[in-house]
Amino acid sequence: MKISIVCVGRLKEKYWTDAVAEYSKRLGKYVKLEITELPDEKAPESMSVAQEEQVKTKEGQRILKAIKEDAFVVTLEVQGKQLSSEELAQLIEAKGIGGVSHIAFVIGGSLGLSDEVISRAGYHLSFSKMTFPHQMMRVVLLEQIYRAIKINKNEPYHK
Repeated sequence: MKISIVCVGRLKEKYWTDAVAEYSKRLGKYVKLEITELPDEKAPESMSVAQEEQVKTKEGQRILKAIKEDAFVVTLEVQGKQLSSEELAQLIEAKGIGGVSHIAFVIGGSLGLSDEVISRAGYHLSFSKMTFPHQMMRVVLLEQIYRAIKINKNEPYHK
């Protein structure tokens, strides 16, 4: 299976890049992993609702261009469905059994995702009702994908 992570924003701190590298290495034994970093739109501190929508639209256009046609899209959204690690494992396994060979997880920018990206998704996933920095979510997402694969393979996961 191919797993893509399409995300807005770059990792700047070494501890985030180290964590992503570690989970990428671990996942590489099981899946073809692709991480696509897209530039975030420059935005002033205080914006009108219309300006925020413009930013989300521009970022959304970049996201949609980066998603392959054959991908089953999972967006990370505060309003999405919260799953346990076991339920995420079941979702990934069910998609694979159902013939899906490519899952693309999408992490938006600081303002969230455009309506067009949300509409493209086949699943809306939430890790919490809280908002997290996109750098942290990338690491948490990779860890949970790795955990899900280990669950599906009935392999131990060392904490």
